[in-house]
Amino acid sequence: MNVINPATGDRIETYEDDDIGDAKEGLETSMDAYESWRTRPLRERELLLSNVADILGENTEKYAELMTREMGKPISQARGEIEKCEWLCNHYAEHADAYLGDDYHPSPAGSAAKTSYEPLGVVLAVMPWNFPFWQVFRFAAPYLTAGNVGILKHASNVPGCAKAIEEIFRDAGYPEGVFQSLLLPSSSVEDLLADDRVKAATLTGSGPAGRAIASTAGEHLKKTVLELGGSDPFVVLDDADLDDAAETGAWARNQNSGQSCIAAKRFIVHDDVYDEFVDRLVDEFDALTVGDPMDDDTDIGPQARVDLMEELHEQVEESVDAGATVEIGGEPLDREGAFYPPTILTDIPEGSPADTEELFGPVASVYRATDEEDAIETANDTEFGLGASIWTQDRDRGDRLAGRINAGCVYVNQLVKSDPRVPFGGVKESGYGRELSEIGIQEFVNRKTIWVE
Repeated sequence: MNVINPATGDRIETYEDDDIGDAKEGLETSMDAYESWRTRPLRERELLLSNVADILGENTEKYAELMTREMGKPISQARGEIEKCEWLCNHYAEHADAYLGDDYHPSPAGSAAKTSYEPLGVVLAVMPWNFPFWQVFRFAAPYLTAGNVGILKHASNVPGCAKAIEEIFRDAGYPEGVFQSLLLPSSSVEDLLADDRVKAATLTGSGPAGRAIASTAGEHLKKTVLELGGSDPFVVLDDADLDDAAETGAWARNQNSGQSCIAAKRFIVHDDVYDEFVDRLVDEFDALTVGDPMDDDTDIGPQARVDLMEELHEQVEESVDAGATVEIGGEPLDREGAFYPPTILTDIPEGSPADTEELFGPVASVYRATDEEDAIETANDTEFGLGASIWTQDRDRGDRLAGRINAGCVYVNQLVKSDPRVPFGGVKESGYGRELSEIGIQEFVNRKTIWVE
């Protein structure tokens, strides 16, 4: 695997990839590890996870620079990602025992009935490049602490991150085989998932990849959790604080250089404030700094690969050809690297890529809504259902309308985010299952009923 720095186009590292034979050996190692790991006291697993948090905290700059070199994330945001992983690990190190404690149920006199939470075994994780540490720890921290063991198949452009994460768990004291990173091609995933030793799988990625995982898992009756992207609406109502909405909206669209499943992608603005909001949003986009991702002052770095930037630009061009208006941006930057500027499209034609597809880069589609009802209808007019954001100074109004949006999470006067304390996941084409919080750690366990008479 050749690693290309997307900011320069230079090859920075080469890794020897694994093959299916290596994967089968890795599975055997995982099974051996599972037999003892599953019976290890939960408190010991929590303490090991606390060790992981300490390693992350002590090496923030090292890991941040690694992900910036491999996929172009601005360095300040890369540090934030490592710090968030540290928080996640500390969260489960503190709360896993409460999340996994036995639940007792009403039962007749002289009997006891409870639900216990037991691990399933080997969990296969197929993870993307856009948050190369966070996406991995989001599955590994809860699932390993619950007593499962994990095999990671990471994206091919971030092998250094994959190997670094494996090293972190090893240095934290985890037994060999509890967590493994295998540098495998995507073509190996189906064979791995079909193997009887793999008991469950989680994937964050594209719709086609999710369908392939779900199909194979269904054939073999294996549990899956899928997070498949989104086209999140950012609804600005007539009573919104426009300064706050524009400032947060610009960040919600452009964080991670726009390469986020939960980015605000469709801005749906009430007619009464449309013109004023668009002007402010353009100003906010224009103020963002595009540049060297290793520079602390950079807001937007390169797209992760040249082909991804080219695909994004094709979507923009097709939308403009169909009638969309470019308010700002709209052309790749004339410089080394895969740089695309913050872009705003208005007058979005129905059926154009900006209307129906996920634009995975710093491009915002802005819609005009005639009233509140039209805004909600437009927000729901998508095959995706990951997150949504509503902006209004009437909290009761925001709460009421949040209940009408078809998404896995809705934030009022806040951007959509994942947080260890609350469940995260989508509906419709955005997938199923939940990560994080108590619900997340219980996704890959056997909820066993035990009745004692």
